[in-house]
Amino acid sequence: MGPLGQHQKWAHGYFSFPKLEGEIDAHMMFRGKEHLVWSLNNYLGLANHPEVREADKNGADDFGLAYPMGARMMSGNSTHHEDLEKSLAEFVGQKDAFLLNYGYQGMVSIIDTLVDRNDVIVYDGESHACIIDGLRLHMGKRYVYQHNDMESCRKQLQRATALAEQTGGGILLITEGVFGMSGVQGNLKALVEMKKEFNFRLLIDDAHGFGTMGKTGAGTHEEQECMDGIDVYFGTFAKSMAGIGAFVASTEEITNYLRYNMRSQTFAKSLPMPMVIGLKKRLELLQTQPQLREKLWLIANTLQKGLIERGFNIGNTNTMVTPVFLKGELSEATAITMDLRENYDIFCSIVIYPVIPKGLIMLRIIPTATHSLEDVQRTLDAFTEVRVKLEQGLYKEKANTVV
Repeated sequence: MGPLGQHQKWAHGYFSFPKLEGEIDAHMMFRGKEHLVWSLNNYLGLANHPEVREADKNGADDFGLAYPMGARMMSGNSTHHEDLEKSLAEFVGQKDAFLLNYGYQGMVSIIDTLVDRNDVIVYDGESHACIIDGLRLHMGKRYVYQHNDMESCRKQLQRATALAEQTGGGILLITEGVFGMSGVQGNLKALVEMKKEFNFRLLIDDAHGFGTMGKTGAGTHEEQECMDGIDVYFGTFAKSMAGIGAFVASTEEITNYLRYNMRSQTFAKSLPMPMVIGLKKRLELLQTQPQLREKLWLIANTLQKGLIERGFNIGNTNTMVTPVFLKGELSEATAITMDLRENYDIFCSIVIYPVIPKGLIMLRIIPTATHSLEDVQRTLDAFTEVRVKLEQGLYKEKANTVV
């Protein structure tokens, strides 16, 4: 069954595959009760923005869900698709962009397309699962460096350089703009600086950074003032844009190569027109309503400041993603989750081993522009009470309770 599937008989519908119902918001229904929700990547609150809802509706009214029919290369292209690509490329500081049907599948396919058996990949040890699955398709050599450790990265680049000289291939270095579990930014500026020492192309997965980081929301590379040093930029629509799909942006040469060689796009239906129309509106709002991003950061900064003041360990996050680390075991994590949901009406994701080290529990909080300062205060108070119960051993008594 695998590490998750082995628990499905008692976890399904509560810990896994839960049903959040109602309008996408900071408050939603779970099992018939309203809950304060900290588990949705609706960073800017665009999911139910009235202009977004109207654009989505108009797109469906005008085109239906089927248009355009077929893959982009064959019969599924449109001016709207191309206009969105142009706008995205300009926004993230690249020459060209290519729309992708899905974020996860997109990253897997980008890696598969950019390298062959003679090329070498160097990547961060805490890379997202979509990067890892892309690496599994690579038939050449790959080297992993310790998370955000530039000295470790330098050593792996030295190894990669020596091997590439033998194979005649190139080097692709992959990292994330914002690591979605820890909230830590990838050290993009230092990696760009390494180009003076090594010859490689830099691919960043900025799923969490696109729309949230930088003075205009263009991404983590804008935040770190190194936009010119990114060779291939990947962003998803599933987070700050509250949609589905993704895009990859680069030079015209690289983007066109991907456009004509990514099998997952060549043989897959184009993004439906209602989503493309809606994404154009989302991007417009992202660029013209900075108050949405300002609200996100007000909530994130207030929450993180409050947690630190109360002595909580939030790791090294320097983004809006907020992990809260507690000492405990799996059984206690289960009891904490139930207590938060049943007695405090707070719904947040909980992370345990093997994602994080044994003996730790992580409550993963995703602030959004739809949250209020009252939501923050309520959560701080609840977490403080939960920590006291944990330290008193009360959650051990509730171990393995079936909901």
